[in-house]
Amino acid sequence: MPNVWTIFKRELSGYFSTPIAYVFLVIFVVLSGVFTFYVGSYFERDQADLRSFFQFHPWLYLFLIPALAMRLWAEERRSGTLELLLTLPITMTQAVLGKFLAAWAFSAIALLLTLPLWLTTNYLGNPDNGVIMASYAGSLLMAGAFLAIGACMSALTRNQVIAFVITAAVCLGFVLSGYPLVLEFVGAFAPEFVVEAVGSFSFLSHFTEVSKGVIDVRDLVFFVSLMAYWLFANAGVIELKKAE
Repeated sequence: MPNVWTIFKRELSGYFSTPIAYVFLVIFVVLSGVFTFYVGSYFERDQADLRSFFQFHPWLYLFLIPALAMRLWAEERRSGTLELLLTLPITMTQAVLGKFLAAWAFSAIALLLTLPLWLTTNYLGNPDNGVIMASYAGSLLMAGAFLAIGACMSALTRNQVIAFVITAAVCLGFVLSGYPLVLEFVGAFAPEFVVEAVGSFSFLSHFTEVSKGVIDVRDLVFFVSLMAYWLFANAGVIELKKAE
């Protein structure tokens, strides 16, 4: 854990050493407000809840999280500091976890900056705060899943733009896999159990259930296992690249 903590602090401080972090935070907060109040018709709905805020999170993350994750390993490979990092007395698992947890913590900071929306909702009405808390937890878990995918994709290339595009494409697949149009297309040539399997990987369906305040163990297991799988793959990719 001390080694993970060291990597964590190094990476998290690295975000705030450049203007990129502040630009990311401002964009996230501004877009959250735009989607909530204008696109989501927050006031017109005349309901004291944050459903109009959370329903757009998968789409926000689809573009913002890949931008956050693209530098995790691609920058290390481009600048040649990956070899230096791997010569330190740390294991590959510790390096992967440290970097991932730092990016996840940064995502949590971005979410914390939206708490005034929660306070405003409580001021204007009497919302179900349990549902809102569950939605925040589900949103953070979903961000972690996006980040784990992005970390693995970032390890594949030295080019951050390529890492961004690949991550966004893979994440789009996970977001759209539960859409009826996609399921109908798969169902046209695949058996029912394949269609159900494809639908079970949808970020939207799992996050929607959590955002309703329904804490289902299956949804938690889905996001946690997805993070574990992609982080394991991330470590494997780095090991392969190290041999090149």
